[in-house]
Amino acid sequence: MVATVLRRYRPLDDVLANDKGMAQLAPRDRAFARLLCATVLRRLGQIDALIDASLNRPGKRGFADVRDLLRLGVAQLVFLGTPAHAAVSTTLLLAQGPRLAGYKGLLNAVLRRLARDGAELAAAQDAPRLNTPDWLWRSWSAAYGEATARAIAQAHGEDPPLDITVKNTPDLHVWADRLGAEVLPTESLRLRGAGDVSQLSGYGEGAWWVQDAAATLPARLLGDVAGKRVIDLCAAPGGKSAALAAAGAEVTAVEQVPERRARLADNLARLGLHADIVTADATAWRPPQPAPAVLLDAPCTGTGTIRRHPDIAHLKRPSDVAALAQAQDRLLAAAVEMLSPGGLLVYATCSLQPEEGPERIATLIAGGAPVERIAVQAAEVGGLSELIDGTGDLRTLPCHLPAHGGIDGFYACRLRRQ
Repeated sequence: MVATVLRRYRPLDDVLANDKGMAQLAPRDRAFARLLCATVLRRLGQIDALIDASLNRPGKRGFADVRDLLRLGVAQLVFLGTPAHAAVSTTLLLAQGPRLAGYKGLLNAVLRRLARDGAELAAAQDAPRLNTPDWLWRSWSAAYGEATARAIAQAHGEDPPLDITVKNTPDLHVWADRLGAEVLPTESLRLRGAGDVSQLSGYGEGAWWVQDAAATLPARLLGDVAGKRVIDLCAAPGGKSAALAAAGAEVTAVEQVPERRARLADNLARLGLHADIVTADATAWRPPQPAPAVLLDAPCTGTGTIRRHPDIAHLKRPSDVAALAQAQDRLLAAAVEMLSPGGLLVYATCSLQPEEGPERIATLIAGGAPVERIAVQAAEVGGLSELIDGTGDLRTLPCHLPAHGGIDGFYACRLRRQ
């Protein structure tokens, strides 16, 4: 599965969902398999450095599959605390077939050495730098400074907690007590070690939905939406549509991809919330009448969510940023056309790349779009002024809220149509 992510560039969640072997595992084993794959991807730079230091000579051509087995073994030994005998034996069991069986001696030797010395060697590594691809490190250092880039990368090394949004805000503390959750300043509930989400109290009755604390903030920037028509563009999986509907808005949720549209509908149905769902390309679709509020959570590289999806660091390239920026420009232009005079547009991405955030707004305004920026106020984001950048836009970083366990990286800008 790791090989499919790294060499076929498939998202980890897709790989796991389509793997027949995963479906046959018990829930506990499925959870561990996902944790193991995610740990390999999260700590890939460190793991490969440990492997290279343990080899007498570089692997021959075709060594990639052997390296993948070593990665699984090292992740268990050094980062997951798996007993040495279990990690080594399970790795050797995977070395089947003529191409791999001959490497069992090498696998055993490397893993035995790292069972002995791996923790000490890992403690001396520059983990944030090793685990961050060069292009991302350079981008974040240029945008935020090297110290902040290091803090972002450090946050990516930690397993993230689970955040949920309660449907009825007055019940926030009731559900916090019931779930044993922490109430964040943003009014999200944060749980650690939650396990199977669908088995938690309140899931089946639609009392809450899973949503990182940062992802809750863009919808709030539209203010009081009760009774207002709000268009939610690129709406799946539906967390923002749910928040708007729960706040009393008349939501039109636009989603182009049929599979994602189905997921959006399922999530709203579980929550007992309504939105008019439109399956359409948001760059071409227009509402019958302009709306007073539009929320555009645009498709992006997702580099702000690497702590939850460590495969993103290995799937995305600078060319993806450039291609998505063009799509974001088209979506922004369309969103402006959907607004009535005086209406509010919130543009958001879960990306850390400035090309997908402030640079898109600068391009929009420089092109003569009839909009003006409306600065975000600290009171709108839980009193957390550090989440607001110098232009008045929302900018969360994974290293924010360190005392609470971090937060996803999000950018959002609020614009008013003149």
